[in-house]
Amino acid sequence: MSSAKFLAATASVVLMLAGSALLLAHCTKHPPDDAQQGDLVAGAELYRTYCALCHGDTGEGYAADDANALANQDFLVSVSDDFIREGIAVGHPGTAMAAYARVHGGPLSDTEVDLLVGFIRAWQEEPSVELGDAPVTGDVTRGRAAYQRECARCHGNGGVGDTAISLNNPIFTSTASDAQIRYAIAKGRRGTPMPAFEGELEEQTIDDLVALIRSWARAVPERPVEMEHVGEGPAVLNPEGAAPDFPSLREGRYVPAAAVAAAIADGRRMVILDARAPSDYVRFHIVGAIPSPYYDVEAVMERIPKDGTWVLAYCACPHAASGRVMDYLREHGFEHTAVIDEGVLAWEQEGYPIVRGEAPGTPADAE
Repeated sequence: MSSAKFLAATASVVLMLAGSALLLAHCTKHPPDDAQQGDLVAGAELYRTYCALCHGDTGEGYAADDANALANQDFLVSVSDDFIREGIAVGHPGTAMAAYARVHGGPLSDTEVDLLVGFIRAWQEEPSVELGDAPVTGDVTRGRAAYQRECARCHGNGGVGDTAISLNNPIFTSTASDAQIRYAIAKGRRGTPMPAFEGELEEQTIDDLVALIRSWARAVPERPVEMEHVGEGPAVLNPEGAAPDFPSLREGRYVPAAAVAAAIADGRRMVILDARAPSDYVRFHIVGAIPSPYYDVEAVMERIPKDGTWVLAYCACPHAASGRVMDYLREHGFEHTAVIDEGVLAWEQEGYPIVRGEAPGTPADAE
């Protein structure tokens, strides 16, 4: 077995064994050196902590809504390490994918981001393809008609994302080359709902789709990086208020966003936890919410009263990260807990009160 095959095969083993290195060497006569083993184990642990929740334990994708399949061979053979690195470090603003680099307010150092990139790359079993850097020439108007026929039902109107990834995200459009986008359309993603359109659509139609996606490019928004005082405000919103009178929770877990917005407007007592990475919290959050990242729930528990106060969690997934936070709290004896059903992106779209910036509820910044 080659070293590349060994890395790909053992990446999943390492992950499932929660970072154990004991079985790394016995699968091959030519194992990687100690440094490579250590990097792979460290990358596996980082992946388990930060990525598996949405992208799946073995990179199969779609464990949470439109989180893509990172272990998909059609993806891996056509993207660069820089493309993967940028997606992790800077995230995809306006989607559930937060910025994870510390310099952008996330939890990871540059070294840890690189370890994740290496771990994901270890899943690649097929040779990379040479895509070139020549621009693709197409017609946006024709591309728009083709997109509505073939793509919108998964990628959403205007590329906003639905059951598949957002194509109009500024990080995606600034890091994906024309050739990379064209390859994805033509070859699809085996084992996922993304079909191969090569042979189904005319070559020019594929070029037109690339031109349309490229037309969605826009400036990358600045990321807040000042995190020193994030989340230092009070944990309980409206501490003198009465308890909210929520309807029965859907599936025993989910409370409608409208009911939460009404409770806030009525001055009801509750705790609202933002389960996303802090880098997204400082961009905007529900008024009165405090950060409680899904990967570090225990850090906030000592701030939450265990007196029957309602504790609500939300994320952008809209249920994966917030669900993990809620389940953790329930396991530790918090009785009145729920997930805000539609998630924070829908909350913002509905015009419910949010805060932009780092404080939990600065009135001047509330919308």
